Amino acid sequence: MAGYLDTPIEYLKGVGPQRAEALKKELDIHSVGDLLMHYPARHEDRSKVYTIASLGNAEASVQVRGRIISTDLLGMGAGRRFTAILQDETGMLELIWFQGIPWVSKSVKPGDQYMAYGRISDFKGKLSMAHPELESGNTGTQGKGLVPVYPLTDGMRRRRLDNRFMVQITRMALADSKLEIPENLPENLLRELRLISRTQAIKQLHAPADLGMLEAAQNRLKFEELFYLQMRHLQVKSHRNQTVRGPVFTEVGHLFNTFYKEHLPFTLTDAQKTVLKEIRADMKTGKQMNRLLQGDVGSGKTMVALLSMLLAADNGFQACVMAPTEILAAQHFYSISEMLEGMHLKPVLLTGSTPKKARTGILEGIKNGDVPFLIGTHALIEESVAFKNLGLVVIDEQHRFGVAQRAKLSMKAQLPPHVLVMTATPIPRTLAMTVYGDLDVSVIDQLPGGRKPIQTVLRPGSNRPLIMDFIRKEIKAGRQVYYVFPLIEDSEKLDLKSLMSGYDMVNDYLPAPEFRYSMVHGKLKPEEKDDEMRKFRNGQTDIMVATTVIEVGVNVPNATVMVIENAERFGLAQLHQLRGRVGRGGNQSYCILVAGNKLSATAKKRMDTMVRTTDGFEISKVDLELRGPGELDGTRQSGILDLKLADIRHDEAWLLLARAKAEDLLNADPLLMKAEHFGVRQELGRIPHRTVWSKIG
Repeated sequence: MAGYLDTPIEYLKGVGPQRAEALKKELDIHSVGDLLMHYPARHEDRSKVYTIASLGNAEASVQVRGRIISTDLLGMGAGRRFTAILQDETGMLELIWFQGIPWVSKSVKPGDQYMAYGRISDFKGKLSMAHPELESGNTGTQGKGLVPVYPLTDGMRRRRLDNRFMVQITRMALADSKLEIPENLPENLLRELRLISRTQAIKQLHAPADLGMLEAAQNRLKFEELFYLQMRHLQVKSHRNQTVRGPVFTEVGHLFNTFYKEHLPFTLTDAQKTVLKEIRADMKTGKQMNRLLQGDVGSGKTMVALLSMLLAADNGFQACVMAPTEILAAQHFYSISEMLEGMHLKPVLLTGSTPKKARTGILEGIKNGDVPFLIGTHALIEESVAFKNLGLVVIDEQHRFGVAQRAKLSMKAQLPPHVLVMTATPIPRTLAMTVYGDLDVSVIDQLPGGRKPIQTVLRPGSNRPLIMDFIRKEIKAGRQVYYVFPLIEDSEKLDLKSLMSGYDMVNDYLPAPEFRYSMVHGKLKPEEKDDEMRKFRNGQTDIMVATTVIEVGVNVPNATVMVIENAERFGLAQLHQLRGRVGRGGNQSYCILVAGNKLSATAKKRMDTMVRTTDGFEISKVDLELRGPGELDGTRQSGILDLKLADIRHDEAWLLLARAKAEDLLNADPLLMKAEHFGVRQELGRIPHRTVWSKIG
C-alpha cells in the first residue's frame, strides 16, 4: 500500500500522539493502512432498538434507549459496584458496573438520554445489564445497522480506547478522499469468481451497508487470504523442485526384494502399496523428495518407512529415523530390528543416554558407512554425527522438532537427502493444505488385515470395581493392560488421580505380587524408563501404570486393555493416540474411559466421539472444530495459521478454490511476469516471509 495508506496513524483525525502510541503498542497499528487491515472480529446488529418491557433473559445482546433517572455507588472493596437506572416509556432497567467505576460514575449523568447495548440478565425477576456499551444522545453507532466489533487488548481498554473509538477512527480513514486501495487480484479472476474489488471489500467489511454486502466483503477477503497462502506454498515447492537436487534411487535391488519376498511379516494394504509407489516415483526423479506420510495409529507407517530405507540401502545410501523422544526412538529401533531379523542389516540406536564407549563405536560406523540405518533422537543432529552418504531422512512426529533442528540433519548429507515426514496424528485435509501446503501428501487410510476394531466405553468412577474385575479376567487369559493417569503427583487444585496414588488404588484391587507391575512417567531416568518398557514388552509384567509418556512409541500386541482415568481432562488427539496402544494383535481389545459425572459440553463431545468412532481422520475433524487450528499439535509454531478472516474449519470450499486458482496461475505464468499479474507479484513481495516449517532444509 502506498500514499495515504502509509500516513502515520498519529496524523489521522481523532488519534494524536498518545492514542497513536497505544495503537502501536497494543495492536501493532502504525499507519492508516495498518488500521484498515485490523479487521473486525464480528459485527453486531444495532438496527433494532428494543423497549424495556419487551426484554426477557436475552441470549443475544440487545439495544435499548432511555433516560437515566438515578445512579448509586454501592458496596465496599471487591464488592463495590456502580448502578444506574435507565427508564423508557415501558419500564426500567438496571445498568451495573463492577470495573472502571471512577470513570463511569463521572460520565453517566442522571437526566441524560442514553443508548445502552449489552446482554440482559434476570435475577429474581429484576432485569439488569452488566457493563453495557453506553452512548449519550443520538450520536455514535446507535441506529447505524451492522456495527463492527474490533479485537482489543486490556491495555487499550485501560486507556478508555474502546470499540466506539475504533469505529470512529476507521470510518474517518475510509471517508478520506485520498484513500486508494490497490487491487491485488487479477481482473479476470475477480470476474470469474464474481468477487467484489478490494476497495469495496475493505470498505464494506468496516462499514457494511447490509448483510449481503458484508458477506460479499468477507468472501472476497477470505479468498484473497487463502490464495496468497497457497501461492506462497506453491512457490516454495516449485523453487525446491527446480533448484534442489536429490539423490537418485533407481535400483529396486536385492535388499528390498529379499525383505519383500521372505521377511515381510504381513501383506501390505492397498494404501501402503500406493504410498510406496509414490515414494519410489519421487526417489527416481533426481529432485529432493519432501513427502508427508500421515496415517492412523497402527496403519503401518513404520513398514513403509523401512521399505523406503531399504531402497536407500540398495542404492548405496544410508538412512536415518529421528524421533522426538527416547521411548519412540527405541520403539522404532526394536520394531525395525525385529522386522530385519535374518537379514544382514543391523540398525543402530543413538540417543542422549547411549553410553560413551558405545557412542564412540557408533559414530565411527556412521562415518565409514558400516551403519546403514541410524535411529535416534536429537542426538542425530549433534556435530559429532557425520554420515558417509546420507540419502534418506525419516522424521517421526516432526512437529515436535524446530526448523533449525531439522535443517541440521539435512546438512549432514552431500546432496539434500530425501525427506519422509511421518505423523501418527491424522490431519484434516484443510489443515494439511494450510500447514503442509508445500509438501506432497500421502495417506494410509487402511489398517492391516486381521485386526478387530477396539471397543470403547465410557464409565463413571463408581464402576471401578467392575472395571478391575474385567482387567483381572483379561490378565488371567494371558493379556496385558495399560492404566493411564494424567498427573504424576497429587494436586490440591485439580481433583485428579495422580500416578502414585493411582498405582496404590489399582494395587488395592489387583495386588502384587499376584499381578506384576511396570510404572512409566516423564520423571524417570531414560535407562529406568527403558527397563520398565522392556519388561512390559517382554511380558514380564501384566499392568503398565503410566502417564501420557506412552502416548506414542509403544507396540505390545499382547496388550488388550487401555484404561484412561479422568479421561475428560485429555484432548481428543491424545485419547486417540493412547487408545492406539492396544488393538495391535489379533485379540479383541478395549479402551475404557473413566470420567466424572458432570462433564462440560466440550468434554461430553470428546467422550461421545471416542465411543462412537475409531477413525482418526473423523476424530481429527471433531478436534479441529472443538479446539481450533491454532491449538492443535504443532500448528501453533507454524505462524501460517494467523488468518484474519478465513477459518479452515468452515471455509474448506474457499481453501480448495484458492489452491486450484493459485495452481492455475502459476502453471500459466510461473514467474508472474505477465502485466495482469503485476499486482500479485507486488503483494507476494509485501507479505512477510514466514518460515515454511514443514520442510526440513
